[in-house]
Amino acid sequence: MTLITDNGSLASACERLSKEVYLSVDTEFMREKTYYPRVCLIQISGETEAIAVDALSPGINLAPVFQLLNDPAILKVFHACRQDMEIFFYLTKNTPKPVFDTQIAAMVCGYGDAISYDKLVKQLLGIEIDKSSRFTDWSQRPLSNTQLKYALTDVTHLRNVYEKLNKQLRENGRETWLVEELDFVTSTTTYMVDPEKVWLRLKVRSGRPQFLILVQAIAAFREREAQRRDVPRNRVLRDDVLLDIAARAPATPEELAKVRSISANFATSNSGTQILKVICLAKQIPIDQAPKIEKKERKNNQGTAVVELLKVLLKMKAEQHNVAQKLIAATADLEAVAADDMADVAFLKGWRREIFGNDALLLKSGKLGLSINNHSVKITYNS
Repeated sequence: MTLITDNGSLASACERLSKEVYLSVDTEFMREKTYYPRVCLIQISGETEAIAVDALSPGINLAPVFQLLNDPAILKVFHACRQDMEIFFYLTKNTPKPVFDTQIAAMVCGYGDAISYDKLVKQLLGIEIDKSSRFTDWSQRPLSNTQLKYALTDVTHLRNVYEKLNKQLRENGRETWLVEELDFVTSTTTYMVDPEKVWLRLKVRSGRPQFLILVQAIAAFREREAQRRDVPRNRVLRDDVLLDIAARAPATPEELAKVRSISANFATSNSGTQILKVICLAKQIPIDQAPKIEKKERKNNQGTAVVELLKVLLKMKAEQHNVAQKLIAATADLEAVAADDMADVAFLKGWRREIFGNDALLLKSGKLGLSINNHSVKITYNS
């Protein structure tokens, strides 16, 4: 086990690893008390060497790691890499490329929806991984040998998992199926947060224009403040308090203090003053410029039945082609197509359309039927 804590050793190790065809990579991080993920450890494995880089070591310069991960000549193998990509984006404003994600590859190869790393290692390699260190505090120093062994195991076994999955993909001709998914997870735009749009994540029940204007403005303020202070957004304002403030639209510290969970001290603090300024400015925005909540059409009984039939067809097709259902289509996609044949959904494009989308449209139009024969659901095509 190699723990790297100094710049000289890191530069030498990255130079050696730069000769590899592919590297397996993982990170350990904390973000319970911060807005941005705080990377604590970066694990990288080549064919004959595995290292764990102590990202919290005083004076450590991670530039050689970033250069290594951004080398277009080296494939970087991750498992469920969304959070890893987010970490590297925040640290460098870039994401590693090219990438192979074993969780996505496993979905393509029929190992179920979002299979965990330990279960995949068990199925493919027959190895039980000790996950007792999974939820330890990776920011505490020194790291124990048990923690280091766990961290490096995540990248050493990952190489064998990659080899087996890559072989399966080549044999079943599905290598290109990963491209669309990997393009999304490695795109920097995936990890860019627009403060003006974060209000869409809130459970807003009122469509009143001025209320929506205030929700958007206060949510944007909260997001920027959370980023500035590097704290979780709910440390600035909880969702329910934010919505209550928008509903009451206070104009003075006294009115703000009447909002649930807002104290008089907070109402007169710098944060309270800033919130009142945000509200004052938001009230000047014309009503016709208010953001809008996308209205979801209420499904009638017929629409619900179509979605349920599409779910049955999806399950059949996923089993037939040995692909995870989640990778083919989400319930929201099925609902969209149930309402509109021209809906902009993934399963009406590319390989998904070939194995499911075309038949989904035939089912909706009545040209494909589902029947039960010997306790099994069968597909029949109608002329």
